[in-house]
Amino acid sequence: MQVLKDLDIRGLIVTAREAGRAILDVYETDFEVRRKSDASPVTEADLRADHVIRERLEERYPGVPVLSEENSEQAAYEERHDWPCYWLVDPLDGTKEFIKRNGQFTVNIALIEGGRPVAGVVFAPALELLYYALNHAGGREAFKVNNGGPAVRLDTVRLDTGRLDRGRRRRGKRLVIAGSLSHSSAEMTAFVEEQKQHYEEVKFIAMGSSLKICLVAEGGADIYPRLGPTMEWDTAAAHAVANAAGRRVLEYQSDRELRYNKRDLHNPWFIVE
Repeated sequence: MQVLKDLDIRGLIVTAREAGRAILDVYETDFEVRRKSDASPVTEADLRADHVIRERLEERYPGVPVLSEENSEQAAYEERHDWPCYWLVDPLDGTKEFIKRNGQFTVNIALIEGGRPVAGVVFAPALELLYYALNHAGGREAFKVNNGGPAVRLDTVRLDTGRLDRGRRRRGKRLVIAGSLSHSSAEMTAFVEEQKQHYEEVKFIAMGSSLKICLVAEGGADIYPRLGPTMEWDTAAAHAVANAAGRRVLEYQSDRELRYNKRDLHNPWFIVE
């Protein structure tokens, strides 16, 4: 696809950082929290970041559609199901973390082609933490940049716990599970308790936004099960990072990779491993 061939990943990083600055400008104020039609929170930071990202993508990649959390109601499936590729954006993933002012929120920009994320940038502006990735015919590349330091390549490094088998059991002594900071569930609690039957040590790391997927991608956690609702824009950019680092984002209790541009933009339950 020509868009991927001409993709300027550095330009995407610049765009994510610009959106991050717009978010931090609001973060430092006594901002107002409003509720959208689905009762989810939204702030001026979400809207400012969305404006920056859409404006930059439309300037640099004219004709390539942009599907964002903040304009998703405008894109009917009958229109978008024929898109060969498009940008999938969450301008501020982790609005609840933004409101709590704990820093664990991200700017997510992904390029989707054929239902799969082929490029992604995840930027946590309050933490000065960046992940970016490309998945293309020439290979896969995923990188992490922490606090303005050098880009560190995320290779296909595996922890020594082995992979989940079809019964969702691992082999090993220690398992590190990433999970949501603000979206706990009875199902997730039961999952963690079940793993304790198979490991000498089970560690749970609670984290906000798409950083949980990136944590698995870099090897800081073994798995991230999401046993609750998410939207496609919540996962796509970090999914690209995980794939490029040799990880998979699978529908829960399945070998099917998570897909994008479905009629219903909700994700099924999934697990990153």
